[in-house]
Amino acid sequence: MDHSLFISDLHLCESRPAIINAFVSFLQGTATHANALYILGDLFEYWAGDDTIALGTHEQSIYALNTLSQQGVELFLIHGNRDFLLGDTFSKAANVTILQDPSLISLYGTSTLLSHGDMLCTDDADYQKFKAEVRSDAWKAQFLSQPLSSRIDCIESIRRKSEEKKSIKPMGIMDVNTSAVEALFLEYNFPTRLIHGHTHRPMQHQHHINNNTCERWVLGDWYEQGSYLRVDKQGCHEHKL
Repeated sequence: MDHSLFISDLHLCESRPAIINAFVSFLQGTATHANALYILGDLFEYWAGDDTIALGTHEQSIYALNTLSQQGVELFLIHGNRDFLLGDTFSKAANVTILQDPSLISLYGTSTLLSHGDMLCTDDADYQKFKAEVRSDAWKAQFLSQPLSSRIDCIESIRRKSEEKKSIKPMGIMDVNTSAVEALFLEYNFPTRLIHGHTHRPMQHQHHINNNTCERWVLGDWYEQGSYLRVDKQGCHEHKL
């Protein structure tokens, strides 16, 4: 049966080689049978710019993505909060199409909205303020003008401070805000389905808004156990690796 696969929050990095191996195995096996693979953000633990490719750090993963594409599987990616600097050079190397966040598509006849999901965490005001700053064209241009080694050091420093702040934040503040979710459904005229990641809380939710019933699927992360969502004409099916 025709189907598409959805993953997010793999956070690939050299310190977790088992996750890289699991991802490559997934691309070489399960994903080869799909029509399309959608990566909804945070494929990498961080991305300091497309010149990162020259380091060869993620060569195995990029090569596996390109190979899967050459086999006829369409590849799509939405930026996450960790890898929003993925650009055209990466896109060409991996043969991946980068989508806007959010993006509305028709998936086997069902209107489906795709997002990384961090835009919905509006209770975390500090994070939303930080996101607005680093996503600006001016900030990105200034940041990318620095040497790669300096950018990596800067990101490592930001990550350490972020982890310190997260450790004292209430858990609820880092989850999605229901009003923000409902506003997004309303903005896009109540699509049947929303799929997103970011929160690392895999689950199916039902939202009843203005006499409309919309479903929301949250993807799991790959820190400890990888999972993916398979979508076909019959609906959504969560699978663990």
